[in-house]
Amino acid sequence: MLVAFSISPSTADDTGGVSEAVAAAVRVVRESGLPNETNAMFTNIEGEWDEVMAVVKRAVDVVAAVSPRVGLVLKADIRPGFTGELSAKVERVEKALEQ
Repeated sequence: MLVAFSISPSTADDTGGVSEAVAAAVRVVRESGLPNETNAMFTNIEGEWDEVMAVVKRAVDVVAAVSPRVGLVLKADIRPGFTGELSAKVERVEKALEQ
């Protein structure tokens, strides 16, 4: 499964933004060992349901440790039997653009 998610703390950090809390969440994802990527809006992660959701929960928990309220946006592509889709989906689109 692929999951795209975004975590937002309700309070700003010392810099007036949310970057420190978001970085802590991304660190959890990267340390999970699951395939992942982060862009300007979301962090994408790929794996089995239980392992992906456990990582998302840990990421929310680290943000909740510094913010009294946490927003979570999550989108999932559940497609049993497929792996490597984090890059394969993009490769298919790029190939189509070459035509």
